[in-house]
Amino acid sequence: MDATAASCHHCGEPVAGGQPVTAGDHAFCCEGCAAAATWIQDADLGSYYRLRSANANRVQADRLDLESWDRSELLDEHSRAVDGGREIVLLTDGMRCAACAWLIDRALAREAGVLDTTANAVTGRIRIAWDPARTKLSALLHRLAMLGYRPYLATGDAREQARMSERRRWLLRLGVAGLGSLQAMMLAEALYLDVNATMPLPTRDLFRWLTFLVSTPVVFYSGWPFLAGMARELRARHVGMDTLIASSTLLAYFASLVETIRGGTHVWYDAAVMFVFLLLAARMLEQRARNVATAQVDALARAQPVFAIRERDDGERESVPPSALRVADVVCVSAGDGVPADGVLLDAAADFEEALLTGESRPVRRHAGETVYAGTTCRERPARLRVTATGAATRLSQLAELVDRAQGHRPPMAQLADRVGRHFVVSLLVLAVCVYAGWRMYQPDRAFEVTLALLVISCPCALSLSVPAVLAAAHGALARCGVLATRPEALDTLARATDVVFDKTGTLSDGRPSRVAVEVFDGLDADAATRLVAALEKDSGHPIATAFADVDARALARAVVARPGQGVEGDVDGRHWRFGRGEWAARRTDDGGLWLGDGRHGVARFTLNERPREDAAVAIRALRAQGLDIHLASGDSEGAVQRLAHFLGIVSPHARQSPEDKLARVRQLQSEGRIVAMVGDGLNDAPVLAGADVSIAMGEGAPLAQQAADLVVTGPSLLRIADAVRVARLSRRLVKQNLAWSAGYNLLAVPLAAAGLVTPWIAALGMAVSSLVVTLNALRLARTSTEMAA
Repeated sequence: MDATAASCHHCGEPVAGGQPVTAGDHAFCCEGCAAAATWIQDADLGSYYRLRSANANRVQADRLDLESWDRSELLDEHSRAVDGGREIVLLTDGMRCAACAWLIDRALAREAGVLDTTANAVTGRIRIAWDPARTKLSALLHRLAMLGYRPYLATGDAREQARMSERRRWLLRLGVAGLGSLQAMMLAEALYLDVNATMPLPTRDLFRWLTFLVSTPVVFYSGWPFLAGMARELRARHVGMDTLIASSTLLAYFASLVETIRGGTHVWYDAAVMFVFLLLAARMLEQRARNVATAQVDALARAQPVFAIRERDDGERESVPPSALRVADVVCVSAGDGVPADGVLLDAAADFEEALLTGESRPVRRHAGETVYAGTTCRERPARLRVTATGAATRLSQLAELVDRAQGHRPPMAQLADRVGRHFVVSLLVLAVCVYAGWRMYQPDRAFEVTLALLVISCPCALSLSVPAVLAAAHGALARCGVLATRPEALDTLARATDVVFDKTGTLSDGRPSRVAVEVFDGLDADAATRLVAALEKDSGHPIATAFADVDARALARAVVARPGQGVEGDVDGRHWRFGRGEWAARRTDDGGLWLGDGRHGVARFTLNERPREDAAVAIRALRAQGLDIHLASGDSEGAVQRLAHFLGIVSPHARQSPEDKLARVRQLQSEGRIVAMVGDGLNDAPVLAGADVSIAMGEGAPLAQQAADLVVTGPSLLRIADAVRVARLSRRLVKQNLAWSAGYNLLAVPLAAAGLVTPWIAALGMAVSSLVVTLNALRLARTSTEMAA
C-alpha cells in the first residue's frame, strides 16, 4: 500500500508523506485518528466503518480543554437533574450520518457512570444522562473528542426538550397507527376475500369485533392531533383540513361500529386506520423537512464557547461564563477557540474563521481596531479583545433571532392557500351531501362507502402543505446561502423583481475608503484638519469613518448629527464644524472631494478612494444573466460613481443622490411597472430600503438598514444576492407546481370518487401520496442550496 498517496482511514484527509501513521493495514493522517480507529476496533465497533456514508472529523482532542465542563456554574445552567444523576444536551458538527449516531451511542454506553445516551444524526444533538458520583462529564466528552466529535453547548435546551418530547409522542402515535393498520388490513382482507358469502356469520362478526378493538387506539390515540385540531377549528368557527380529516375518520369508525352491532353488510375500519396512519406519516415527513431546513439555528448555537478568559485590571486572567462578560471587559481568545462576545481587536493582527456568520470559507485577517464577532474562531495566534456587545446584543444572537423570526412567517401566498382550503372544505361537505343523496336513490347499499371515499380522497392536505413545505425548505436554503429573510412576502417579491438598485459605498465598494490626499486652507495644517474630521466621524457609523479610524482625534466631538446625503456636523473645541459635500459643508462646488468647513467657508479638502468588492463584477454579471436590470444610485461624487460604474459595466449610474433622490428613483421605476429590489447598507439607505418593493441589506451595514430590509446578507459576498434570487424564483415555481398538482389531483380524484370507482382505503392511499408529492417537491430546494454551496 502506498501510504503517501492514501487518504486517512478515519477522517478521509490526505495522508502526509514521509513517515505516515499506520495501524494494521490502514494509514492515518495523525496519531489521533489512528488512536480513534484502534479504540473502535478494540471495542468491537468496527462495523462503523462499514455502515458509515461519510467520513468522520479529524481527531484533535489534544487541543480541547474539556475540564471546564465540570464546573458547577456550567452544569447548573446547562444540565438538569434526573433520576440517578444529571442530563445534558450537546451539539456536535461531526455527526454526518446514522452510523455516527450509532457509534456515539455505543461508545458512550461503554463508559462507566453513563445512565442513558441518545445521538440524533439529523439535528446533530447528543443527550447524555450520567451519574456525577461515578464519572465526570469531561471524561465522557474526552471520549467523544477522541472519536472526532467535538462537543458544543446547545442553547435553548428547554425548547429542544419540548421538541424532542413532541417528536417521541408523534413517533409513538405513528407506531401504534402502523401496527393497527397492518392488523386491520389483514382482518379486512379476510372479509374482502369472502366474495361468495360462505364465511359463517359468527366468524365474520368475530373478525369485525377484532378489527374494532385494533382500530380504536389508532383512531383516538394516533388520530388525537386531528381530533384536537378539529376542536380548535370548530371553536374558531371555521372548518379546515383537520375538521375534514377527523370527521371522515370518525364517520368511518362509528358507521363501522353501528354496522358491526347490527350485523350490516359493510364495515370501513380499514379506511379509518389507513387514513390516520398515512396522514401521520405525511405530517412527520413535513416536520422532518422543517427541522432540516432550520438547522441554521443549531449551527449558531454551536458557536457559543463554554467559558471566556477575562483579563482583570491587574493583568491576571480568570475563566468566566460568557454571560458574566460586560462591555469594556478585555477577553483573551486562544488559538482554536471561539470568540465569546463582539469586540474590538487589541494588539497584533489575527486571523478569524467567520464561515458560520458570513460564509467566508477562508480565515479573515483582522487588524487592531477592527470588530471581531462572537461565534467566530480565532485561528493560529491568540488575540485580545475589548468587549463591545454581549448576550442578545451580539451579531450572533441577532442572526439567530432573524432565523427564528423568518421561520414563523405566514406570507400572503400561504394565507391564500389556507383560505382556499377552507372554502374547498365547505364546498366538499356540500358536495358530499349531494353525492350521498344521489347514491341513496341509485344504489343505497353503496351510498355511505362512496361518500366516505369522496371525503377521504379529496382531503386538501396537499393544498395546505403546498406553500408551507416550500417556505420551510426555502428559508433553510437561504440560510445555507448566507441570506436571512425578515419579512413574510420577501421571497415572493424577490422572485418577481425586474430591477436591482445598488448603493455604492459599503455595498458595491469594499466600504473601506482610504485617504489619498488632503489640501488645507486658511492656515490650518493637514494633521489638525485630519484630527478634526476623525473626531466628527468617530461615532457616525458611516463607512467613511473607517478612513480616519487610525487617527488619534484627541478632542471629543459633541452634538454630532449625521445628515443623510450631506455629511456629518458637530462641535469640536467649542467650534461648529461640518464634513461632507462641498456645497453643504463649505459652499463649494461639487468637485468630487469631501470638505471640512463651518457651513460658509472651507478649511480642508479630502480626497478618498475605495475599491470595488472583489466579487462585485461577477455578481453584477450573474444578476444580469438572470434577466435583471442593474442601477447604481450613490451619494458619492460624480467622478467616483462614474469610475465604479464603468468598471462594473453599469450603464445608468446616478451620483450625488440624497436619500430622497434615491427614493424618487425607485418610485420612478415602480411607476413604469417595474418591481424594484434595493441593495444598501448605510443609515441613509433605510428610507429607500423601506420604499422598494423588496430590499436587501448587507450584514456588515448599519442596524437601522437591516431593520428596514426584507432580507439580510450575513456576509460580504454579493454573489449571495444572485443565489437568493435563484432560490426565490425556484421556490415560487415550486409553489405553483404544488398548487397545480393539488388542483389537478382534486379535479381528477373528486369525479372518480363521486362515480364510485374508488374504495375508501385506496382513497386514503391516494390522498397520502398527493401530500408526499408536494413535500418531496419542496425538498428540491435543499438540493439546490447544497449545489450552490458547493
